[in-house]
Amino acid sequence: MPFLMKKMFAPKKQKAFLYLIQELDYTQKEAQRLIAKGRLFVEGVPMTRTAGEIEGEFEFIYFEPMTKGLVPHAVFDQFVLFDKPSGVLIHPQNRNTPYSLIDELKYQFGRDANIAHRIDQETSGLVLCARNKESEREIKMMFQERDMKKKYLAMVHGEFKNSMSVEAPLLRAEDESAIVRMVVKVHETGKASKTDFVPIKYFPHADMTLVECSPYTGRQHQIRVHLFHVKHPIVGDPIYGQSEENIVRFLDKELSDTQRVELSGATRLLLHANELEFELYEKSYHFKSRVDFEKICFESIRV
Repeated sequence: MPFLMKKMFAPKKQKAFLYLIQELDYTQKEAQRLIAKGRLFVEGVPMTRTAGEIEGEFEFIYFEPMTKGLVPHAVFDQFVLFDKPSGVLIHPQNRNTPYSLIDELKYQFGRDANIAHRIDQETSGLVLCARNKESEREIKMMFQERDMKKKYLAMVHGEFKNSMSVEAPLLRAEDESAIVRMVVKVHETGKASKTDFVPIKYFPHADMTLVECSPYTGRQHQIRVHLFHVKHPIVGDPIYGQSEENIVRFLDKELSDTQRVELSGATRLLLHANELEFELYEKSYHFKSRVDFEKICFESIRV
């Protein structure tokens, strides 16, 4: 379990954040942020005042990364890439999340290492991570300025005959319903979004097409929504093209693999972050996943 509660003791009255800095080697910003998030408890009550004082026994919840032995795709002095399996979260959803990619990164490369961008839990593929605070700033700036070229592979329903560019604005709904918040839709008031699609191979026996996807913008669920918009939803998508009832069943983990295949075509979302190309510190990099995605696709459509 990555989040652990530790009993601690302050022999004299002092600022809580100073104790965390001295004893656990946090920076002041890190220590105060953790206190504000309610990670420090005095007599069972969370302290949230960043200038609060402690004396005697208290409890502190901290992140203890664990490893499942995921081998990095590539390692450099400033950054590292992982080829994330489908089903692994980028960050823990809450304190009860047993494992996420941030576990693997921090276990192998230390507390200052951080993930520079996100892909969905069910999406597999390349994820770029910074090994220190300086490179994290540089990499995140690169993403903001769209200096990163990304290519995905998607297995879609039907025959995708021609290359096309989809420019359709995407709107994320603001609603109390968790389901509505998850679903992004094409809407004229949404944010400008563009994706290029190139068909690679059609499989007539399964009526599916392997498609290369190149997003120019990085909106939530962009590739999934654009493919659904042009009537070629991704095989295995549990949200786009599904009824609200079945979306709820998926979110509540009530679907068996057989039911998932019957409803969506596969046991997982068949979307893979396949290539990353960028320049960093005046050097060009181009990485390609070594995963046999076509093989994974056909394993995922059978139960």
